[in-house]
Amino acid sequence: MISLIPVTGIGEVSAGDEIAELVLANAELADYDVLVVTQKVVSKAEGRVIALSGPEDKYRAVLSESRRVLRQRGELVIAETKHGFVCANAGVDLSNVAPGQACLLPVDPDRSARHIRDALRARGGVEVGVIVSDTFGRPWRNGVTDVAIGCAGIAAVVDLRGQPDANGRPLAATEVCVADELAAAAELAKGKSSGVPAVIVRGVDRSWFRESSVRAEVVRGHAGDLFW
Repeated sequence: MISLIPVTGIGEVSAGDEIAELVLANAELADYDVLVVTQKVVSKAEGRVIALSGPEDKYRAVLSESRRVLRQRGELVIAETKHGFVCANAGVDLSNVAPGQACLLPVDPDRSARHIRDALRARGGVEVGVIVSDTFGRPWRNGVTDVAIGCAGIAAVVDLRGQPDANGRPLAATEVCVADELAAAAELAKGKSSGVPAVIVRGVDRSWFRESSVRAEVVRGHAGDLFW
């Protein structure tokens, strides 16, 4: 059975803070837990917050964080980030930061997840998976949901191809993005404005625990994308 345990008491995170220490001071982790940490606190800890003096600064930041701009309507820009993510404003976000500031995505979210995972192992003696999550919109669907932008120690995608379905027929194309599913589940316990930046997901299938990467496993290359 899956349990969602919000990590409360962390408070405001600043550049140089160690996420693992903040989590361990406010929660008890066990082996085979998955810690889902919101991108915003990871970016703050890594110093990925910039000052803005006006709308032009935000637009320049979006362009700086983009590999390419796909569409633009007014101030809304749909861009491909340098990580390969396709999202609004290249992840440049003004929510949950001080006025006149913007938060950028981590330079390498997979590396950020590995750092937190390794620090939890060193400081807490626990073997856990770590997911860095962010809120994305989805093509052709209203509403937003959390997805994984980085992971470590927990599968990003579980490949079920070749396994039998309920009627015994082999699955031909089923690859499950369990990292996104765990990120979305954790968001149910975090919320958008509750000040809860991390959630422990307990009861995850132990066969999913392995080395992993969102960038390598989840980001679809242009050659495999019908819409590029």
